[in-house]
Amino acid sequence: MTRSITVGLDGSPESRAAADWAAREAALRKQPVRMLHVWHPVPDAMAEAPPLGTRTHQHWTERIPRDAAQELKLRHPGVQMATEQRTGVPAEVLLDAAHDSELLVLGSRALSGLTGFLVGSVGQSVVARAEVPVVLVRAGRRAADEHVQVPDGLPSTATGFRPVVLGLDTDSPDDALITFAFEEAGRRDATLTVATGWNLPSSYAYSLAAGVDLREDIVRERTMALTDVLLPWREKYPDVEVAEVSRLGSPAGLLIDASHDASLVVVGRRVRRSSFGAHIGAVTHAVMHHAVAPVAVVAHD
Repeated sequence: MTRSITVGLDGSPESRAAADWAAREAALRKQPVRMLHVWHPVPDAMAEAPPLGTRTHQHWTERIPRDAAQELKLRHPGVQMATEQRTGVPAEVLLDAAHDSELLVLGSRALSGLTGFLVGSVGQSVVARAEVPVVLVRAGRRAADEHVQVPDGLPSTATGFRPVVLGLDTDSPDDALITFAFEEAGRRDATLTVATGWNLPSSYAYSLAAGVDLREDIVRERTMALTDVLLPWREKYPDVEVAEVSRLGSPAGLLIDASHDASLVVVGRRVRRSSFGAHIGAVTHAVMHHAVAPVAVVAHD
């Protein structure tokens, strides 16, 4: 059975942007889209109070996936779409749906000023626990935003895709994460920019005190580490153009900066079987909340 791309719908602008992204991704993958709306029943006292009423509430919630499907079918006539409504706690229902999904796609809401984006409690819970990739799409995100601008600066989907950006820790590279990024770049015929940020080791201060500056050696070592990790992947995906960026500084800051010229940012999340402790790393958490482009969080061991 063909696995679908599942998108969570709640009628908000961010969920509609997520549904549109899911349809575009489905066209690239030649896979169907499942639009899932979770009906969380209101308390009895509220449901019985006019003008809401149980029937009225259910009527409007049933319209959300149906109306979204009609809109998407007009914009993406070649993509197979299905709608589904379930009752329950949204995060739990989405995680259950992940078992037979290729991807989960959710929306995130823009905040004012420079504070970034709001990934709500449902989105954070799903990202922290899902074992399939979860893609977060910003409200107002358009297809043209993922393509190179035409010379006159106007948005267009007629140009090629902007780069796919992969955040990689060269000390613990993961095959699932790297594979996902290479395949996403290949589908888009886009450059894959692999970025790694790092800090100087504590021993650097001691070398300076001894009158020896090892910065150039450290930079060279870090650059070669990235090249060595990517060498077999370049051979496996010879049609994907790869750009390597190894830079002193915050890994999250490097990825957030790169997101301004990206079609997709790919980061990892280590699967933790324990119910205790952090389940979303600091870098991934920062990228989720501040990257401009859609963010794919890939769970790995």
